[in-house]
Amino acid sequence: MNNHEIDYKIIGEEMQCVELELDPNESVIAEAGSLMMMDGEIEMETIFGDGAKQNEGIMDKLFSAGKRVLTGESLFLTVYTNVGRGKKHVSLASPYPGKIIAMDLSEMNGKIICQKDAFLCAAKGVSIGIEFQRKIGVGLFGGEGFIMQKLEGDGMAFVHAGGTIIEKTLEPGQVQKVDTGCLVAFEQTVNYDIEFVGGIKNTLFGGEGLFFATLSGHGRIWIQSLPFSRLADRIISSAPRMGGKRKGEGSILGGLGNVLSGR
Repeated sequence: MNNHEIDYKIIGEEMQCVELELDPNESVIAEAGSLMMMDGEIEMETIFGDGAKQNEGIMDKLFSAGKRVLTGESLFLTVYTNVGRGKKHVSLASPYPGKIIAMDLSEMNGKIICQKDAFLCAAKGVSIGIEFQRKIGVGLFGGEGFIMQKLEGDGMAFVHAGGTIIEKTLEPGQVQKVDTGCLVAFEQTVNYDIEFVGGIKNTLFGGEGLFFATLSGHGRIWIQSLPFSRLADRIISSAPRMGGKRKGEGSILGGLGNVLSGR
């Protein structure tokens, strides 16, 4: 194997974290800001790029870091290395309510494609890049799915997503339509495209997006029930307006609620 071998344990239900067990000199790379706790013999280092190529020059590192910016991620990753004796632990947490998915890239032909904000951490040696969807429809209307991350290597990688995660295996010829924001990840053998919802009533009054992500071929896909963008929209829509009024305060029910709550 080219990647470090790490053992792990996923802890929790709705607000999960992953505890990684590192042997001496083993390392894991993670998104900046994901640390929850670590043993005293774990050394933390901030790096450009993903550290997959040990001898790359400064321009290569800048290019690698720049690719991450296109996916909306930080320029930097953090490397945690066990510099002590014996097994040591580092725990990393997901940034919002949801689940953490452990993926063994050696069982996925060395590559997985995921949403641009899904990566949490991986064994050192896993390469984190960008995956452009080349079809013009995906490029114009794919929204969250246009620029995706690709994780390559033969080690463990961990991604996170919102709400409940459903893993499905598509059989040859099977087609699955998914909201573009609900798609978390898929194997490289799965074909990804964009399809118009269709119908004037669906378009104007459906309340959903105008386009589906259409997945076909053979391979595994992962779907999330609560995309962070959907959660953020609900929070923003319920936030106080100018003047201090909440959404719904002008309604009869809103006024009744204020009386009952002593406002």
